[in-house]
Amino acid sequence: MWRGILVFILLAISTIAADARPRQINPIPFAHEPCSVLDGRPCTPSYCSPLEPGPCIPEIDYPYGQNLQLTIQSVPPEADRAKYQKPDHDLDTIGDLFAELRSCWSPPSDNARAGMQMSVRFSFNRAGGLIGPPRLTFATAGVPADTRTTYLKAINASLNACLPLKFTGGLAGALAGRPIAIRYVDNRQVAQ
Repeated sequence: MWRGILVFILLAISTIAADARPRQINPIPFAHEPCSVLDGRPCTPSYCSPLEPGPCIPEIDYPYGQNLQLTIQSVPPEADRAKYQKPDHDLDTIGDLFAELRSCWSPPSDNARAGMQMSVRFSFNRAGGLIGPPRLTFATAGVPADTRTTYLKAINASLNACLPLKFTGGLAGALAGRPIAIRYVDNRQVAQ
């Protein structure tokens, strides 16, 4: 009986101590160490428990999912200018692919709207061409249909101007048929 009371008291003390320190979760995959009962510092759990307070963010075992996602801005930040330079070699990495797609983008000059966002989804074949036309998945709410059409035409024209992309054999095999989602953000100062 004393053993049961002692275990209960230890559990109560550990629960109070765990609630006393704020829990910080680092959402960047692989930027932490696994949790341990003996850790004295906050860490990201690799599993969720109904007994844990606060939000539960389960561990993701892969840095890229089945869907490759990219954001392209019309005016890139100064720190990201190098990511918008077209590679001078065959595309061998996902970073090369993203740089090539960024360098292809030219926003529309007529019927433009500041803050316009539009997302499309498409796939490449092994030869570097598109498998069907890009599919519109998102457009800024409240935008007239002719503005959406203008941006979609600019997206299609920008992609077609870059095609076919020159993939290395390894990247072509890895990307063929995989969906790629691109969010275009027109962050230019446009007179309205």
